[in-house]
Amino acid sequence: MSAKSQHNNILLAILGFISVIVLVAVIGYFTLDRTEEIIQGEVEVSEYRVACKLPGRITELRVKEGDYVHKGDVLAVLEIPEVNEQEKVAEAAANATEALSDLAKAPTRKEMIQSAYQVYQQAKSANRIAEKTFGRMDRLFKEGVISAQKRDEAQAAYETTQAAVEVAKSQWELAKNGSREESKRAAQKQAQAARSAVNVVKSVLKETVQRATHDGEVSTIYPKEGELVGFGSPIMSIAMTDDIWGTFNIREDQLKGMKVGNVIKAFVPAFNKTIELRVTAIKDQGSYAVWKATKSSGQYDLKTFQVKAKPVSKLDGLRPGMSLIIK
Repeated sequence: MSAKSQHNNILLAILGFISVIVLVAVIGYFTLDRTEEIIQGEVEVSEYRVACKLPGRITELRVKEGDYVHKGDVLAVLEIPEVNEQEKVAEAAANATEALSDLAKAPTRKEMIQSAYQVYQQAKSANRIAEKTFGRMDRLFKEGVISAQKRDEAQAAYETTQAAVEVAKSQWELAKNGSREESKRAAQKQAQAARSAVNVVKSVLKETVQRATHDGEVSTIYPKEGELVGFGSPIMSIAMTDDIWGTFNIREDQLKGMKVGNVIKAFVPAFNKTIELRVTAIKDQGSYAVWKATKSSGQYDLKTFQVKAKPVSKLDGLRPGMSLIIK
């Protein structure tokens, strides 16, 4: 073989190799450049937390996680001994003031004067007991044994009985001296105020029975039976399964066709099914969710937007946490 032929063969081999490289590069460019981007979101639902206005002990949990509850269903029962005692004190004070109001309205008789005096003595006895209780609670609080709330409750009970003593004394004196029309009206107002205090305590006692305020599914129960819960501490969370939507975090260059009211399609891997969702909100995620450019030539930072969309039609079994895919 001549040198010229060898040279031509080498040249052809090099050209063939270069052609293969170019062909592979072109195929790779068109193949990789057309890789379909997907946007992944997640199913979410509205939740509300069940909590008590007062600290207490959980005596009974009527539901468990996963149960479906209806509005008004009893969820949990608490024990709040302090409020029960306050109800007794308020009820006693209300009864006393109502009795004294009746005395003020009726003609003064010897028996009525004696009755008013006995009520006065009873009020003083209750005041002495409340004073001793408050003294003990105050010492325990200073020693760090009880909370400030319990000390304050004892103080409130003591002050209530002090006021009851003054009322009983004035009513006894009125019974002795005879009641004027103004005194009768004052006694009536005092009785009304005392009864209102009882109603306030009764409304607080309703907190011992926690009920569902909306239909939904019990998603999380925080305390166990027998445990103490603090002021405003959540007892359980209820997922309102009738208020369900999908949330997607989308770069702004992928927002084409996304606007409130538009219908989009999303694939649900859990059901191997595509569903329709209507866009309900688009919100900027802020500077913390900015996609930063990695090259200085021709690229720029892109913000991320949160897109919320609700299913157009109900899909049984769709649950929070399931994935949603937009292609």
